[in-house]
Amino acid sequence: MPIPGNLLTTAMAVMPHTDAKQALKTALSMDVPFWPQLPNLSYYEDMYVQAAEHFPGILLDVNNRTLKFSMDKFIMELEETMAHFDDPSWFDISESYSSVYHQFLSMDLSDRPAIRGQLEGPVSFGFNILDQDERPILFEDTVRSFMFEFMAKRINVQLNRLKALNQNAFMFVDEPGLQYLFSAMSGYDNIKAKEDLDMFFSMIERPRGIHLCGNPDWDFLLGLDLDILSLDIYTNAEIFSSYASSIKRFLNSGGVIVWGIIPTGFESFEKDNIKLLAAKLENVWHILTKKGIDIHHMLKQSMLSPATCCLVNPDKEKTVEKAFSSVQKLSGILREKYGI
Repeated sequence: MPIPGNLLTTAMAVMPHTDAKQALKTALSMDVPFWPQLPNLSYYEDMYVQAAEHFPGILLDVNNRTLKFSMDKFIMELEETMAHFDDPSWFDISESYSSVYHQFLSMDLSDRPAIRGQLEGPVSFGFNILDQDERPILFEDTVRSFMFEFMAKRINVQLNRLKALNQNAFMFVDEPGLQYLFSAMSGYDNIKAKEDLDMFFSMIERPRGIHLCGNPDWDFLLGLDLDILSLDIYTNAEIFSSYASSIKRFLNSGGVIVWGIIPTGFESFEKDNIKLLAAKLENVWHILTKKGIDIHHMLKQSMLSPATCCLVNPDKEKTVEKAFSSVQKLSGILREKYGI
């Protein structure tokens, strides 16, 4: 598996910066860098907008920062989209939708242990984009099946572009919406979601995984055919550590876990120090080892990251940059402690 472990570092792609060069510099400070998504710089840099490029039926208003869907427009544009279905450039992110992505693609990243890309996942996209009746498009059967195939193509195209820069490139499918699957109000149950996501991942080239900051059903998530799972362990430490049997199966299948432990919110970051955060993370590891997971095996298949993204700090990007730096420091401390 080309995804590195051994407590190397990466981070979430959504960043508060309005300076693309500074954002890239910060992303490159991680062992496994990525191209940043900068919605404060431009609405085109929003993760949902980037996923929506060339999706039929989309109504994008950049000035008012709205993204909606029209079924009539979907029907009108579907034929043109299908005519481009074998054209990789149609599914890539254009320079208009992310100049940062294209700056990243111009870099020499061959010496990195890996690099990473990302795209908003179909479940979250489908929950977030509303049609003319203010109804999530995830509930529209015809649109949903098309959407899963469309997003799979987009992920594969990006992954192949990144693999041209570094053979160990991999992709995060960002799926914050998965935590809502298990709400009685969602209208889209976990049985249908499992069927759709199994089909979706069967269409995506490896390596691939999911990133989310919420708290879904971890048995469900760890049971998907993933190579890597990135989560907010800072918030979800207690509940995630109770899923030892599923975690063990995931690790035994070769899966890598990215432990998001350094908070990026201003108040939380100021409250906790590296020593306390290391102890919190190691407590999770201790609980899992008591439940039969070998610590050395687990750390070999582990990475570290900030806990979440954050766009609303009073100091803008400063706390986020401090969190990135703290992840690197924590990695060094734990790698030395565990002889990695």
